Amino acid sequence: MKIGFIGTGSMGRTLVEAFIRSGKLSPQDLYIHNRTRAKAELLASEYPGIHVAADNRELVRQTRCIFLCMKPGEFRRVLEEIRGCTTRDHIVVSITSPVMIQDLEEWLPAKIAKIIPSITHAIFSGNSLYIPGSRLTTDDQAWLKDLFSAISSPLEVDERHARIASDLASCSPAFFANMMEKMADAAVEETGIPRESAISLVTQMAQGLGRLLTEGGFTLHTLQQRVAVPGGITREGLELLEKEVSPIFHRLIQLTHNKYEEDIEKVQKALNNRVEKNVP
Repeated sequence: MKIGFIGTGSMGRTLVEAFIRSGKLSPQDLYIHNRTRAKAELLASEYPGIHVAADNRELVRQTRCIFLCMKPGEFRRVLEEIRGCTTRDHIVVSITSPVMIQDLEEWLPAKIAKIIPSITHAIFSGNSLYIPGSRLTTDDQAWLKDLFSAISSPLEVDERHARIASDLASCSPAFFANMMEKMADAAVEETGIPRESAISLVTQMAQGLGRLLTEGGFTLHTLQQRVAVPGGITREGLELLEKEVSPIFHRLIQLTHNKYEEDIEKVQKALNNRVEKNVP
């Protein structure tokens, strides 16, 4: 099956590269288009065989599955461009959480899905969040899950949980990388340890932590119990984190959900502000 990617920014590029490097797709299977054509041409030059479409309509005509990898504010422009050449046989996958499946099904006659990826797919890891639309057949769903199984662990979620699932699967790598960097910087400021040493220590720790949780038989709770012996330094540190840091995560989730609701409202206003709806 020929597959198209509209948008080759950070996540669109990550998906294209991961599918190729996993061996699941060959460059010849792929058509790409980007608003800034130079970005698409650069990606195609790195993976010879990828087709750079002249525009989004050509991409749709040449493919059976299309990934929409754009920012929320770009959806109306792209949907207006492609709805005239999209058919009931197409599978259209949005990777953008604030764009609702129902709205996409109103605009396009295609079979719709939402699959929210993570930067961790670059190393064939992490969960991809799978939300099927109403028109997907059993075979369509099996194909999509098989495709993403090559680079991730697909997890089906309800669309109403898309935001919190995205926080945990897709945003958390950046959140935790930030916390690790801040911990290393605090160590440098408080003790004078060389920054490269501090960064190396927290980076190697994170690698080992991941393996303990995935291969070592530990859970998040049992790992804390094993390291934090009663009366020890780690126990005191955990008590401080519980008091000072735990409330931050509630505020963080509230912030992301408030932004999510704002984005949904903006997208729906843009998509519904038209005279004609596409009725399949």
